[in-house]
Amino acid sequence: MRTILFDAFSGAAGDMILGSLIDLGADGRRIASILESTIGVSVTVGAVTKRGIRAVDVQVRVRGENYARPYTELLETIERASLPETVRKDALGVFAILAGAESKVHGEPMEGLHFHEVGQDDALADVIGTCLALSELKAGSVLSTPINVGGGQVHSAHGTCPVPAPATLEILTQSGLPFYGRGNRELLTPTGAAILAHFARPVDHIPLGKALATGYGAGDADTEQPNVLRALLMDLETESGGDRVDILETNLDDIPGEILGALFDRLMSLGARDVSVSPLTMKKGRPGHLVRVVTSPERSHDLAREIMKQTGSLGIRVLPCVHRYTAERRMRSVPLASGNVTTEIPVKIAFDQNGEILNVSPEYEDCLSFAERADLPLREVMRKAQAEAWRAFEKPWNS
Repeated sequence: MRTILFDAFSGAAGDMILGSLIDLGADGRRIASILESTIGVSVTVGAVTKRGIRAVDVQVRVRGENYARPYTELLETIERASLPETVRKDALGVFAILAGAESKVHGEPMEGLHFHEVGQDDALADVIGTCLALSELKAGSVLSTPINVGGGQVHSAHGTCPVPAPATLEILTQSGLPFYGRGNRELLTPTGAAILAHFARPVDHIPLGKALATGYGAGDADTEQPNVLRALLMDLETESGGDRVDILETNLDDIPGEILGALFDRLMSLGARDVSVSPLTMKKGRPGHLVRVVTSPERSHDLAREIMKQTGSLGIRVLPCVHRYTAERRMRSVPLASGNVTTEIPVKIAFDQNGEILNVSPEYEDCLSFAERADLPLREVMRKAQAEAWRAFEKPWNS
């Protein structure tokens, strides 16, 4: 499958993502022309060298004065723009993720939000430009390895905060994108996080396949390591519709339920992909439990040791390197309204390698919040969100 993989070892920002895609083969001149006619910005696409690595540098210059744009005005700007429908939907989806994060962080309804940095014309150009580039490259899927968010502190319109910034951290939390912190400055911006959350499925490592092209997008700052985002255009092997995991198992008897509950939480916090505990009947009719853990191979040793440490088990069975077929997943948002209460509900979309949707699942916490605000039964809200998602996203993802 033709796949784009982002390798964000030095973080990601909107201009870095767009630059890496232009370097992969997207038409930079065409994208710049569309952005200049749509948003009224000036866009230049050039080349720079970052610590010996040549990268595409996208510079967006705002012709007027940047200002804090209301979320509703931003949506209207995208709706009015002369864009392909898929690009418009993707751009709206990215900003819905940003708005959801800002709403959660500041405790304000989405319709009342005012965007500062992420709502300005340069951020708008980065998002729409990236959506145009990905549409042009026609990849069947988009992946992202763990993202370096940097370290230290970040200064914004809301004051000084530790890295990652609150909105960035909320996007990472909601999307499930894996990340780590290395460095002394902000490397992942909210815009970069939202773009990756909207398009990319997380992977622990570069999957099996052949590299067709490599692109680098330049960041503005000069850092100790090359401040670039690497993107790979890959032809993945058929087997890559999943990942490889180890399965750990052990039978336990005479273990209190409280210990099993604590074990479940402990293993998940240490990086287990899944943990299950099933009742067993053991020899001489004694009740027992089967503990089964799904984990990446590199975590097997530590998790097996933790199981023995916490339970006193003398042996852990390991089914090594089992191929696990997984559905592709993306987060989208759908609008819901009841009376004067409106919101965007994040929905997880699962689809197969051919782009056929397998399942849609609205996020529980967001549905619960809306149900309480609108005084509606939770099950009715979840049903409406699911129905709206099926209606909005019925087309195959790679069509």
